[in-house]
Amino acid sequence: MKDIIASLKIQVNEKIFVKDPETSKLGKKIIQESILLIDAIGFDNFTFKKLGEKIGSNESSIYRYFENKHKLLVYLSSWYWSWMEYKLFFATTNIDNSFEKLKKAILVVTEKVEDDAATAHINESILNKIIISEFTKTLHTKEVDEENKEGFFLIYKRVINRIVLLINEVDPKYPFAKSLASNIIEGALHQQFLREHLTTITNCNTEISPADFYIHLITTVLKK
Repeated sequence: MKDIIASLKIQVNEKIFVKDPETSKLGKKIIQESILLIDAIGFDNFTFKKLGEKIGSNESSIYRYFENKHKLLVYLSSWYWSWMEYKLFFATTNIDNSFEKLKKAILVVTEKVEDDAATAHINESILNKIIISEFTKTLHTKEVDEENKEGFFLIYKRVINRIVLLINEVDPKYPFAKSLASNIIEGALHQQFLREHLTTITNCNTEISPADFYIHLITTVLKK
């Protein structure tokens, strides 16, 4: 239990950044404004030069925190998944029924994200929009295997494995728990993207949520 509680701290692999942005006012400003700028213009058009102009600081000052914009996106993603892990833990801790616990976990990872006032420099609602649109860019690179060895995606994998444990609680004999869990996490992001942009190839809309789809799926696959 002690290890689980310790893991709830919002944490990011120190190899992702040059200097921890949480340790200074400028670092927090970089994180705050990068989220807003990426949301406004997209990651492909985002540059440290544009960010520097937005925060009124030299481009070189941003490089003192992050080696490149890819590492910044990995940082934002890692922060998001650590925050999501925190939410998952507290949302499911006092639920005894294993199936209800899994349903609650699915609601947490697929629900509309609201901004958390406890983190003034990070707007989780906008960060969620970035994760929906840009998260795959942290994985689909030539360096993914090396970065995986360095632990860049450890928190993301922990979130998936937490869902795996819940699936195993419901049905220990189900042979595809990891595939189902990763599909729920990744698929929910994709369904949210489709709901916003490619509405004709998803059943999700203003009345049907990704949570509805995935709860129906686990009910069909796991509920005896």
